[in-house]
Order: sequence, then C-alpha cells, then structure tokens
Amino acid sequence: MSTKKVRPVKERLDPVALRVAIILIVGALAPLFDSTMVNVALHTIAAEMKATISVVQWVTTGYVLAMGLAVPVSGWATRRFGCKRLYIFSLVIFLIGSICTMLSWSIESMIAFRVIQGVGAGLLMPTLQTELVQVSGGRNLGRIMAIISIPSLLGPILGPVLGGIIVNNLGWHAIFWVNIPICIVAIPLSVWGIPKDNLLDQKASIDLLGMLLLSPAFAILIYGIVQISTHGGVADSAVYIPLLIGLVLMVLYVVHALQTKRETALNVRLFKSLNFSVSNILLIFSGIITNGAMLMLPLYYQEVRGASALAAGLWMIPQGVGMLLTRSWAAKAADRGGSRNIVLFSLATVTIGTLPFAFAGTESNYILLSLALLIRGAGLGGLFIAIMMSAYVGLSKEQIPHASIATRIFQTIGGAFGSAILATVAQGQMAGRADSDLHAAARAFNVSFWWSIGFTVVAVIPTLFLAKGKKSGSEAAQH
Repeated sequence: MSTKKVRPVKERLDPVALRVAIILIVGALAPLFDSTMVNVALHTIAAEMKATISVVQWVTTGYVLAMGLAVPVSGWATRRFGCKRLYIFSLVIFLIGSICTMLSWSIESMIAFRVIQGVGAGLLMPTLQTELVQVSGGRNLGRIMAIISIPSLLGPILGPVLGGIIVNNLGWHAIFWVNIPICIVAIPLSVWGIPKDNLLDQKASIDLLGMLLLSPAFAILIYGIVQISTHGGVADSAVYIPLLIGLVLMVLYVVHALQTKRETALNVRLFKSLNFSVSNILLIFSGIITNGAMLMLPLYYQEVRGASALAAGLWMIPQGVGMLLTRSWAAKAADRGGSRNIVLFSLATVTIGTLPFAFAGTESNYILLSLALLIRGAGLGGLFIAIMMSAYVGLSKEQIPHASIATRIFQTIGGAFGSAILATVAQGQMAGRADSDLHAAARAFNVSFWWSIGFTVVAVIPTLFLAKGKKSGSEAAQH
C-alpha cells in the first residue's frame, strides 16, 4: 500500500521545473519562429534590396555561423555567470539584433544584424537545455525533453505559414517585429520565474585556446556543409577546404582537451560513455532525417504540385500534428523503460511515413500524403525526445552544460548535412532536364526521399547500442 502511494509522487513533474520550462519555452519561440519565417521572406528581401540570391543567402548563413561560434561559449558562460543570467542576456542580445534587423537599410547591414541575432540564439538554446535538466534534478528526463521539444515542433508547423501571411500582407520587416513582443514578455518572466543561480564555479576561467579551436571548427564545418548543395557535392574547393579546416580544428581541439588539466569548453571525456556517444551519433541522424525532408517536402508541393508557399506550409501541418500527438506518450514511455525501444519504434514509423513520398508523382492523392505526414510526424516526435533523454542519462550536474553543447553541435551538424545532401541529390537528378518536366521533377524528389529512408534505416545500427530497459531510467533518477 505504501509503495502505491509513493509512486505517483515520483512520477509527478516538479512544479518549479514545469514553471521554468514554460518560461524558457516562451523565449525559445523567438529564434525558432525567426529561422523558419526568414526563409519564406528571402525572395522578397532580395527583390526589394536589389541583391542577388547568392548574397541574400548570407542572411541565413551569417546567422548560422554566428550561432555556431556562440554555442561552445555557452558552457563556460553558464558556469561563470549562471543559467538564469546567461538566458536573460541571450534574450536581450536576440532582441537587439531583431530590432536592428527590422530597421536594416541595406543587405550588408541586415547580414551584420543577423549575426547579432545568431549570437543570441547560439547562447540561448544550450542554456535552455542545461537549465531545464538542472532544475529537474535529472528526474523525468523524458517529459523534460518533451517540453524542450515544443518550440522545435511549433516552429516548423507555424513558422512557414505565419511567414507567408506576414510577408504577403505586411512586408519582410514584420518578420522581425514578431520577435520583439516575444522577447519583451520572456525577459521579465525569466527574471521573475527562474530560480536564482547556484553557480557551479564563480571563478570559472575561460579555456581561451579551446574556444579558439572549437568555435571556429563548428562554424567552419557548418559553412562547408551548407555549401554542398550550392556547389553540387564535396568535390568543389569551396566545400572541401572548409570541411577539412573544420575537421583539423576539431581534431586539434580534442588533443588539447585531453592534454589540458583545466576546465575545457567541451569535456570530450564524456564520449567515453558508449550511451552518450551513441546518443550524439543518433542526433546527427535525427537532424538529417528531420531537416532534410523538412526542406524537400514543401518543395515537392510547390515544384511538383504547383502549390504556393502558403499552401505548401499548410500541407505540412499534419506532420506537426503527428509530432505533438506522440510527444507525451514517448516521454512517459522513455522515462519508464529507457530510450532504445522508443527510438527503434520511431525510426520504423518515420520510414513508413516517408515511403509514400518515395513513390509520389504529379497526381498523388493529397489525403494519402497527409496521412503519411501524420505518421511520419508521430515517429519524429518520439525520436527526438528519446534520443535527447538518453544523452543526459547518468550525468552529474557539472557535466550537463558540456552535454548541452555537444548535443547542440551534433544536432546542428546533422540538420545542415541533411538539408545539403538531399538538396544536392534532387538537383543532380534534375540536371539537364527541362524545368517544365513535372514527371522528371517528381522522380528527382522520389530519389531524395529514398535517401532519407536510407539514413533512417542506417540509424537502426547505432540505436542497438543504446542502454536498454529500465537501467537508464534508474540512473537518471539517482541524479
């Protein structure tokens, strides 16, 4: 009888953790909406500012590179200043960048102000993850990750739709205006509702050499990956030179981190844990599976089916609904029995949901495709939550900021690589064919979706090495 009375208490999410989670999510909506809405506005920005597409692409590329430079700094900053202060600071930086970008007078000024936004976003997202895991005390990690995932679900669902409506009716300036009220609400909420920082190390010294290696390594790798689709593969020097430089810097950082006795920007010794290493490998696959298809699916509706940008965004809603439907179930199941089975089930579901698009043509049934997206979304919802929970299992409080940096780096690399490789595959299939040949376009998209399915199937292999059963859940509870 006494056991039955205690169990519900253990499974209940701490009210303080829930309050903090809601507050953090409000702020996270700004960068996640921003990144999805800006893509919709690029064509309009290029036309109004009389800039070429290659130049306008730096509006997003500059943002991503700045974010890459800032992510590794977040671990040291949370130890030195605390999560609460750093989170509020990152919101202020993002707010300033948004106001300045909204007032841009040239494409050059816009790119510069987007870099400021990128710094804010790069500090904000890892800090959010660290704060939530620390506040929860490592308990109910599945449900914590489900809460973290809410902004990343709402961004792709609502971002393109809102972006299309705003650009069509109010112009591109209004895209950045949306961030301002979100930040203005989130900043005082954070001051009020996030607990006072218990600093892990008030005198934390910055690993300057480590930062000078890791931050550029991450940023240059992302830049090289982004260039893959532009240059049609890795054979071009504009692609392989940044990739080689990024990899060399990454190797040098690992050597430095293993030799130094001081606190490093990213504790590479965490990767001695098989479960942590496998979780980060799976985050790369998760990024490929999610972002690659997230790029190709709207393009299929636009280029093969003739839908407008707004209509394509609306057709993507079933995938977001599917992600929301499985979020709570996956979180509770992962808390009870570990992540491995949830990840395997999610990968199978994503494969089933993607298959219809590997055969989709110019007249495929919209209802069938919407049902497929619902199934695909259901798989994606469980996939991300289970992998993220697994990455934090068994970590001490001091290790959590390092884990947040690592998961953010691998997730971003996977997302960039997925978009680049699937776009390159589709472009290669379309080479030499008339733009008006819709059947050829459909076949090109089919091949890219087969690639997405291939990555999904290959992801099963590392999944088999995840900690299984209730072991992971018990380890999490101990911390």
